[in-house]
Amino acid sequence: MTFAQRFAVYRTIINTANLPKGMTRPPDAIAKWLVITRAAVFSMTATSGLIGGLLAIGAARLTGEVQVDWGLLALAVVGLIVAHAANNMINDFFDLTGGVDTDDYVRALYAPHPILSGWVSKRQLGIAILVANGIDLAIMLYLASIRGPLVIAFALAGLFISVFYVAPPIRLKHIGLGEPGVFVVWGPLMVAGTFFVATGELPGWVWLASLPYAILVTTVLFGKHIDKISADAALGIRTLPVILGESLARRVAQVLMVAFYPIVIGAVLVGFIGPWVLLVLLAAAVRRDSATAHGCRLCDGCDDRAALSNVNRRTGPIPSRSR
Repeated sequence: MTFAQRFAVYRTIINTANLPKGMTRPPDAIAKWLVITRAAVFSMTATSGLIGGLLAIGAARLTGEVQVDWGLLALAVVGLIVAHAANNMINDFFDLTGGVDTDDYVRALYAPHPILSGWVSKRQLGIAILVANGIDLAIMLYLASIRGPLVIAFALAGLFISVFYVAPPIRLKHIGLGEPGVFVVWGPLMVAGTFFVATGELPGWVWLASLPYAILVTTVLFGKHIDKISADAALGIRTLPVILGESLARRVAQVLMVAFYPIVIGAVLVGFIGPWVLLVLLAAAVRRDSATAHGCRLCDGCDDRAALSNVNRRTGPIPSRSR
């Protein structure tokens, strides 16, 4: 394959979490690990880190209350993305070990499962998880040597939620605490943590400023779990949508989608963030149309298989498990 062809494959994976439609040759190492780590969703984590960085830059330029260390800021964002990769692999490892991920479970239908697809062995995935966490350990220790033990507190809190999201004996996802855990990680921990690493300070307003994006990421997960209500309930996985029931879960998801906007407006009015952030209100007009166009159950009530068919039509067939 030429470089342009390889780049096109990588771009498709980043956009769809899957290989290009009709691709028959085995993926190269980069493409394989982009799929295994689910790099398509790294943008959510990068955004959390960048929000923390932008808040720090804004505070430095507008009030002068802090100074930004650009190198530490960049290293913090890299650490967050590596942690997200580890989290995705941990989820696949323990869901397979716990009997959740199978050939016909939703996870294996929208993109290749690292082990079920035959791409890596269980041992190889475990080694990859250790390598990713080892990289993050080194980053954490370096940042802590400069900013102090609070960095370790942020990192360990995130690691706890990441590991025990699906790992026994806690399994937060199985007891309705997965969604709150994601809210805490992608909002306060990532945004406020990045602000602290970049500046060495942690004013109270940063925690509040982290909440709007935390709501957005939680809404994504909430919608994903609504699509999996039947499959999860059958396996005894009590996500919040399973606990609430489909009808109420849809209403809660709609409230979450709307709640983002008044919180942003309120944060601007009290001066926590600048008025340019109100540009996000432009997204409100297209939010429902976008959801409908992507077959979102929140809007047009499609069933699980129909939603997955929509995905497969856009991304092409998913490679079957090696036998």
